[in-house]
Amino acid sequence: MFGIIRPCRHRLSERLHASWMAHLCGLCLALRDDHGQLARTATNYDGLVISVLVEAQSPKAADRRTAGPCPLRGMRTAPVARGEGARLAAAVSLALASVKVRDHVLDGDGVFARRPIAAGARRVTRRWERQSAGSAAVVGFDTGVLLAAAGRQEEAESAVTAGGPLLLATAPTEEATAAAFAHTAVLAGRPGNAAALAEAGRLFGRLAHLLDAAEDRAEDEAKGLWNPLTVTGTPQAEAERLCRDAVHGIRLALSEVEFTDRALVHRLLAHETGEAVNRVFGRPDHACASTAPPGLDPNNPYQQPGHGHPEKPKQPRSLIPGCAVWAAMACTCQLLCCSHDDPFSRERREGFCQRNDCCDNCDCDCSGCCDGCDCCGCDCCDCGGCDCG
Repeated sequence: MFGIIRPCRHRLSERLHASWMAHLCGLCLALRDDHGQLARTATNYDGLVISVLVEAQSPKAADRRTAGPCPLRGMRTAPVARGEGARLAAAVSLALASVKVRDHVLDGDGVFARRPIAAGARRVTRRWERQSAGSAAVVGFDTGVLLAAAGRQEEAESAVTAGGPLLLATAPTEEATAAAFAHTAVLAGRPGNAAALAEAGRLFGRLAHLLDAAEDRAEDEAKGLWNPLTVTGTPQAEAERLCRDAVHGIRLALSEVEFTDRALVHRLLAHETGEAVNRVFGRPDHACASTAPPGLDPNNPYQQPGHGHPEKPKQPRSLIPGCAVWAAMACTCQLLCCSHDDPFSRERREGFCQRNDCCDNCDCDCSGCCDGCDCCGCDCCDCGGCDCG
């Protein structure tokens, strides 16, 4: 699963973790219900922030329904978010996923260099664009804004290549995320929040773009691919400064928003964005707590105690059985969300969040924290201090 916001279970209180999981599963199920099983592959951590923002501003009680058993929850039922927030998050995620797949096809990345796969991917992107536009219209949002902004990305990159400033490259992403964030105020019935949320969304888009560029810089340079940091000759230190400025700006913008319950929003956008910067650029003194039992990975939101998977040597699958297993795992989000056996080699693979989150040197114990953590003083469970004022 992709996205810059990847909270470990131990950085969230029990209440906030349950709420975060409700939005994550709600986004996945909204994609399935509105757009089909394949659309569930567009589930991402950043997209669920849209659903969280709508609920956090709404004066109504959280809208939940009980979802049926899911393999990723150990075949347990669970309360999941539903309603306009989840539908908006699904529409935005699907529209942006269509753009991402289209870019892979145009660049001929990996398997998309094969003509049959590229042709199938083009059909999928066209369908996703139509479907996202239809479901977004139901909640009063125009995904054309997102697609138009994405369409200007190539022009922006050309301007940067010609000697323009770095932030020209991030402008289309900023515009798209600003529109999505601002519309959450409309759905929640708090139009006065729209301007501040648009600013938070703009900076979030900038942050996501810069972090992606910084994370891929070495690989892009090795392959000769376009990267805004390389093209503009931006040092890593300057890229980090821009990212930390964006995080600070997001916190300032959120302080101007009127929320009914700001705890989860604050945790994700004021703290986890900073953790994302630390993860990409590194911080020598960075440490995070883990009270997970032995064999239980705190980064996997679905893993439950007593449900570990010991590694065993297995015979690789041939092409056709491997493809069948891959399709089944993709439709149940196992490829994206959790540790799994590779469909072909059957080797144990860590989930994306395990590979890209948390350190091993844990120096604090948050097992006794409450939802309004006194040591943080900012409506969330952090236990590491808060500088967002």
